[in-house]
Amino acid sequence: MASCGGWTRLRRARRLGGTLSEWPPYPARVGSENRFGHVDLRVPSIAEVLPFYEELLPALGFSERYHGAEWKVFAIDGELSAAAYFAITESADHVPNENRVAFWARDRSEVEHIAAVVTHAGGREISGPKEMPYGQEYYAVYFADPAGNRFEVYHRLD
Repeated sequence: MASCGGWTRLRRARRLGGTLSEWPPYPARVGSENRFGHVDLRVPSIAEVLPFYEELLPALGFSERYHGAEWKVFAIDGELSAAAYFAITESADHVPNENRVAFWARDRSEVEHIAAVVTHAGGREISGPKEMPYGQEYYAVYFADPAGNRFEVYHRLD
């Protein structure tokens, strides 16, 4: 029998005319059924965090750069208006909180690769990679950027 999460995914996939194996659609593109569009992240100092993101985001597939004076934008391949992107701007009063942004990984080896990138790039509060009790073979690494913003990279089978 499928788990509650599995039933939810199956209903969603059927409603959209697909099958469970087709849900969720990856990679994420704006306008696909994965509704992710972008993240606008604030940091107290661009100079402090930019080297970290210059290593991390391309490893996660955000290889296109659209940097301006106030925003540093990393996007997946494609036109910026249709591509998912991750943007960073400076906000001197920014204080990190308990929110966490999670990125999906294709397999466990990608989680391990990203963990190595995070370590090399100066990530903080690194935990894992390790198995977690959130679903079938949920494998993740948790970390914070140099400004304290929290992230997760995970892979799971269900």
